[in-house]
Amino acid sequence: MALCGGVGASALPSELIVHIFSFLSARDKLRASAVCSRWRECLFYPTLWTELKLRLGGGSGGGGAGSEESPKLEFLMRKFGSFVRELQLEFAPIEGYLGPLHGGEGRMESSEDDPQFAGRWRDALHTYLDQVLCVLRSLRHNRNLQKLSLYGDTCILQEDGILDSTHLSQVDQGSKKIKEIQQLFEEILANSRQLKWLSSAFMLGMVTPNSLSTMSNSSANSLEHLSLLDNQLPSLVPAAELERLLHLRSLALDFCDFTSEMCRLLAGRDHTPLHRLSLLLNGTCLSDKPLDATPGDDDWKALVRHSANLRVYVMALDVRSQDLLRVLKPSLPLERIHFDSYSTCASEGTVELISLQYHKTLTHFILMRDLVERDDVGFPDLSDNRNEDPLVLLAWRCTRLSFLVIHGYTVWAHNLIAISRLRGSNLKLLAVSEESIDFDQELFLEEDPVNNLIKEVSLGLNRPWHPMMDTSVVLSEPTQHFYREMHRFSEGV
Repeated sequence: MALCGGVGASALPSELIVHIFSFLSARDKLRASAVCSRWRECLFYPTLWTELKLRLGGGSGGGGAGSEESPKLEFLMRKFGSFVRELQLEFAPIEGYLGPLHGGEGRMESSEDDPQFAGRWRDALHTYLDQVLCVLRSLRHNRNLQKLSLYGDTCILQEDGILDSTHLSQVDQGSKKIKEIQQLFEEILANSRQLKWLSSAFMLGMVTPNSLSTMSNSSANSLEHLSLLDNQLPSLVPAAELERLLHLRSLALDFCDFTSEMCRLLAGRDHTPLHRLSLLLNGTCLSDKPLDATPGDDDWKALVRHSANLRVYVMALDVRSQDLLRVLKPSLPLERIHFDSYSTCASEGTVELISLQYHKTLTHFILMRDLVERDDVGFPDLSDNRNEDPLVLLAWRCTRLSFLVIHGYTVWAHNLIAISRLRGSNLKLLAVSEESIDFDQELFLEEDPVNNLIKEVSLGLNRPWHPMMDTSVVLSEPTQHFYREMHRFSEGV
């Protein structure tokens, strides 16, 4: 870049360089900062870093990427933590350290007695705790924070019992780090003045039932989105604290924690109408967190009367059909539902109920089942009656359906063609794994069945289609998918 009179770009005022940097992506900003020391100084102007999104750890090699990223995290938080407006971080220590030790059934093959296993999970937890402390310490005095979103990829070890008090004591003696994390989180809430978005999912030990009570009154009045997920007992969102959050427009909780009392509070005239509600129903937790206190149909009716534009997103993880039937009330305004199971299967009756009760609101339907080696008898078929397939009836009744994903269940080719013709181009995504598709040979005798299916479904959708599924749709970690989809679902309301 040359200027009149032969003056170089280095002669530009710092304000102009910062303004030019503001149009660049984060990666391009870093590249530009390598030009000279002056440009590097301009890179760290506060106005360039009002928003920060980071993902730490992960990776498939298990080579300790989380610990290698700690110096970068410390540098960024030292530079920007005190003034950043929007901070979104995903901590993924478990995938990076323990991924290769997963068995074919999605559980840990190694035991705690394995030195390699024990050393790796201890390193992962050490790194995780230190990184969380680094972030929270830098935010403790930030009064301008408007959006804080944290996700910790520790739910796998929590479910397997590897993060119980005995194991944690080896990493965090006396729970000193956990207690400091809790204290720092409460300080952030107390010092905040204009918080609009607060989200914490599976952040080990960070949020307690008392955390929300420390939030400043000004942030309690400005908060528009709240999501706290951790499968803990008791609920992380006491009803008494929800009562003072008068301007909530979006809420995400464990389904068992969303009680009739909460439903009635949100339906009160002093509360802003709720627009989005995301609920995570984990079947493995129902023995400790029963569904007895969840809203009844009258509670949902009252909430919908107050919040006419309310839409609900439900993810059901390994939930039995009888439990689903207890919570899927007719007046619940369900827009999205995601079944993801390992040991259970969705039933024909459940799909039938959904298509009947939510035909006016349902737009997203995801049906996933983890595939394990013992599944040598074939995928479950939702219907023995080929003339009235529940998925075809779903596509026929739910006129707003635009997102259909099926994996791990039998889908007959002629029914798949029927679905594509019923919804046509309005079905924005039809993702069915190739191994889930079965063919009625009587209908495909004259030509190759796979090519015929591709041709017919493509004609029905009015766009090219293939029976394969994107790896980002075949979910290895459903809770992470729920966290990300919940954000997309809730933003912009």
